[in-house]
Amino acid sequence: MTHPNDHTAATDTHLASPAESASRHGKPIAQGVFDRVLGMLLKPGDTWRMVDGEEGSIGGVYLGYLVFLAAIPAVAGFIGYSLVGVGAFGISVRVPIVQGLVGMVVGYAMSLAMVLVMALVANALAPRFGGQAQLLKAFQLIAYGTTAGWLGGVFSVLPSLAMLGVLAALYSVYLIYRGVPVLMRVPQARAVGYTAALIACGVVAAVVVGLVTSLVTPRPGGLAGWGSAVGTGPLGRTASDAAVNITLPGTGITIDTAKVEAANRRMEEAQSRGDTQAAGQAMGDMMSAALGGKGGAPLAPETLRAMLPEALGSMPRTAVEARSEAAMGIQFTNVSAQYAEGERLIEVRMQDIGAVPALAIGMAAWSRSTVDRETPDEVERVYRRDGTAIKEEYRKDGTSASLVMLLPNGVLLEGSGNLPMDELRAALQAVPAGQVAALKRPS
Repeated sequence: MTHPNDHTAATDTHLASPAESASRHGKPIAQGVFDRVLGMLLKPGDTWRMVDGEEGSIGGVYLGYLVFLAAIPAVAGFIGYSLVGVGAFGISVRVPIVQGLVGMVVGYAMSLAMVLVMALVANALAPRFGGQAQLLKAFQLIAYGTTAGWLGGVFSVLPSLAMLGVLAALYSVYLIYRGVPVLMRVPQARAVGYTAALIACGVVAAVVVGLVTSLVTPRPGGLAGWGSAVGTGPLGRTASDAAVNITLPGTGITIDTAKVEAANRRMEEAQSRGDTQAAGQAMGDMMSAALGGKGGAPLAPETLRAMLPEALGSMPRTAVEARSEAAMGIQFTNVSAQYAEGERLIEVRMQDIGAVPALAIGMAAWSRSTVDRETPDEVERVYRRDGTAIKEEYRKDGTSASLVMLLPNGVLLEGSGNLPMDELRAALQAVPAGQVAALKRPS
């Protein structure tokens, strides 16, 4: 059957990018980018077929499309965190202008680099799911498939609306799923498994981008840190070519593609039987394997909740919450409590991130560094003491302080409040960190 856009695809096969296409047809470059964005969002099926007929290069896609789209979240993030600010404990916190500009540039560059990294991963995964390894096609899949996510970055202008950007990113998952059979020649029956494995790798990549950016631009209430993604062997494969490895500082994560495929087959079989529960379990197993597996069962929420004292000195506990989160086939425990006295407020959080290697890498990359930074207004220190990694951040005027400890058993203990660091340290002594560190995670 002839597709309405088949003629367009056939006549434009020599084009390298939407911008070049527009230029050769006498249209402004912005018009070409706009047409591609509109096509991806509203007619992904037609647009993917058009992309499949295009020739060109990775550089052409970078210069003719990505350099424009990737600027949206970078600029919006600078506006949101440095000009608008984030509210915390009734105080509007802003990242200093110069630091925000540096973070914008670093985040922009890292985002562009990660597109290529994810293209390498997509290229390496394709044969495992019955597809074809074509790096240019893999790059086009990532570059154009993430269009909705790039556009969703505009919500960072108002940090309170950042969750809307997550919803936009979810639509990018759908766009990539639609493009997988067309560009990578993955059979439609295996496109879900391929997409799940690719998105799981994308989670790790996104964490890395956030960590590197936060090194120069720590977000209010966030964790500054560092990280890098390095493939083991060509395109991240092992010497035996049996798995894809993603190695971050001090930790190796192996994505076992055989397990991903096996879980995908179980999911497909369960779906054909109409067994939604088994299909959901298989989907969770697939995502868990794609994220590098688990480090054991998480500590029970009630176990960590019992470690939260009724009061921190003279500050009574005013709220408490304990929950076990489950997402993408992984589980982790999160408990938190608030303590207040007058205008003073302290929030204490404990998270068992050791049960999820990928999560631990993302949330505690700072623990592998040593920092001693001081400005006229702020102090940041990262050090180790008795096997515990400690991070301190506070303002010298005593308006805010944060103390984070990564305990040897993988529990992240964090306290923050609108008070001086000395008072925060003294208050947190009521939390039995030694007892928390002695807790054993079920194997």
